[in-house]
Amino acid sequence: MEVIAIFLAASFGTLALGMVSSWVDRKVTARVQYRVGPPLLQPFYDVVKLMGKETLVSKRALGRGFLLAPVVGLASAAVAATILWAANLWPREAFVGDLVVVIYLLTIPAMATIYGAAASGSSHAAVGASREMKLLLAYELPLVLSALVPILQLRHVEGLSTFSLGALVAFQQDAGWALWSVSGVIAAVAALIALQAKLTLVPFDMPEAETELMSGVYLEYSGPPLAMIKLSRMFLLAVAPVYFATLFLGGLGANTWQGWLALAGKYVVVLVLVVLIRNTNPRVRIDQAVRFFWFLLTPLAIVAVVLAGLGY
Repeated sequence: MEVIAIFLAASFGTLALGMVSSWVDRKVTARVQYRVGPPLLQPFYDVVKLMGKETLVSKRALGRGFLLAPVVGLASAAVAATILWAANLWPREAFVGDLVVVIYLLTIPAMATIYGAAASGSSHAAVGASREMKLLLAYELPLVLSALVPILQLRHVEGLSTFSLGALVAFQQDAGWALWSVSGVIAAVAALIALQAKLTLVPFDMPEAETELMSGVYLEYSGPPLAMIKLSRMFLLAVAPVYFATLFLGGLGANTWQGWLALAGKYVVVLVLVVLIRNTNPRVRIDQAVRFFWFLLTPLAIVAVVLAGLGY
């Protein structure tokens, strides 16, 4: 029962945070474009409206897989959020390997999107699925490599190698943030850009590309399945800053009101950076994105790993 209570609390809390973050993103984007933007509760209204609409499935779609994909993506994002919050709240009780589990779980929404789009029977969605697959293969390696940097810093200082998020949080409470090093700065930059691609936000929104593919991977979705997709994106928008803060900014730190205030500040900083990147860059082509991640960001992440191994 305790595990279920933690899961529900983390899921609903992260969802509420994701809705607010989605509103901030849309509001800032609107102001940049000299528009008023939506009201605070607009993300909630959008989800409720979609939940009450009819679900339409094309005759060409593979029904079960097409409808199941959004559920799998939403569930994996919720579990990842639960593990992250548990590692920050109770770092001494986190299980070994939870970082690996979180990385895997954060990969599932993209894979579910690929499967759902491929099962939709739409040529536009199929193009979007192809772009999503290429983007996933491009950004996942630098994202994983950047996560190795705080682990190597922990090994260099304390002689301990562990993929435990709780251990990384506890280590940064004592030794300082992973960001305060040469390798940490490089890895943080790589992780932030890779997370931008994982969120499929501009300049890496090629799978959706409304002006090119008419929403691409989400084209054939409607009603509750589309609502679940929007909820998954809100989850990821909330999880990404928490993930980044846990690895590079010391996570929650002390479980006091000062600690929560500090975490809120870290969260806002990362969210602002994500929104700024979105609003100051044009969309790139998928071939440009792949070259950027493979030939620039991945070598940069490798340099960070080497420097972390040397103690820098």
